[in-house]
Amino acid sequence: MLPTFLKDPRVQLVDGFDPGAPACQQFERDFGTRCSPDLQALCANPAVNVVYIASPHQFHAEHAILALKAGKHVWVEKPMAITLAECNAMVDAARQAQRLLMVGHSHSFDTPILHTAELIQSGQFGAVRMLHAIQYTDFLYRARRPEELQTAQGGGVVFSQGAHQVDICRLLCGGLVRQVQAHCGSWDPTRPTEGAYSALLHFEGGAFASLTYSGYGLFDSNVWMGRVGELGHDLSNAPQALARQLQRKRQGEPDGSAQEAQLKAQKNYGGVGWPGIEGIKPAAHHEHFGPLMVSCDLADLRPTPQGIEVDGIEGSYTIDLPSRVVPRAEVVDELYAALVHGHALIHSGEWARATLEASLAILEASKTQTRVNAFEYQVSPSRGPSLESRGKTL
Repeated sequence: MLPTFLKDPRVQLVDGFDPGAPACQQFERDFGTRCSPDLQALCANPAVNVVYIASPHQFHAEHAILALKAGKHVWVEKPMAITLAECNAMVDAARQAQRLLMVGHSHSFDTPILHTAELIQSGQFGAVRMLHAIQYTDFLYRARRPEELQTAQGGGVVFSQGAHQVDICRLLCGGLVRQVQAHCGSWDPTRPTEGAYSALLHFEGGAFASLTYSGYGLFDSNVWMGRVGELGHDLSNAPQALARQLQRKRQGEPDGSAQEAQLKAQKNYGGVGWPGIEGIKPAAHHEHFGPLMVSCDLADLRPTPQGIEVDGIEGSYTIDLPSRVVPRAEVVDELYAALVHGHALIHSGEWARATLEASLAILEASKTQTRVNAFEYQVSPSRGPSLESRGKTL
């Protein structure tokens, strides 16, 4: 989100907190403002209107509830939390405080996905019948902290990447998951968590979605997206070169989690490997989360980094969607519209809780090799600001 914070005039960073001194020092240099000694002090700052929480998954609930009880609106990264009990506590805290709770970034904020949802909601292509999504990355072989390889702590691809894929398919298929079948793969003992899954989600109304994700990928599915990376940049390096290198290196080697966590910290904001603000390059395209096809009665819709490909009964055409000047401005659009204009949040706490419920069902269905049919928290998508109205204040 840093490029968004740097460029979006609707956002002013007035305070921050990180347990690492280098990140706090970098924040103070970059934004000319203080970095609080702890989260309590940040939440006590009267200049803070919204607290953005990007801590590790297992801390989301604790940090969000603290901020909400302090009277702040909360914007928390995906996944919302790692248990439904935590989600319930967060939703309850937001209601009691009468404050907004928004969850994301997930790739269901991407303009091509949001516009595809609007096309579906318009009814011009009939009902959604089927969705296919597939993504191959080197996710599991990037530098990780130890808890990112522990499922119980929110590690693995179902928590981290399912939060994107499940969120997208729920938005496009009506939101109400009624049954889940799934298989998960955990194939590398040095990375003891789920690195891949395939899931079949059935929705109220009859639509179904097949979702496949591999974080072991030696193939890079960005090749199928015109060699545009997930963050909208043109790919210049060899796909998955890092995954190949690390997999070769780890053959027969013991776990080096301490060194790996240190390497990740060095590359994080404020670390010795951090390229600095000047190293942030603008993206030429929209962000995406891999190949996606939505089959409706009257057309197949395919969101891309440039727009939407439509293959309908009247022929094929492209809906071009020029990229935004501010990356991920769609996230700020939704929060700004809710705070300033009273629009309903699409990515509310209730919505994100339903996405986590479906993601947990993937883990449960794989573990028990049964169909999961019991769902309590599924909700239909709210309608946020229209595509035409988004970003008009920029």
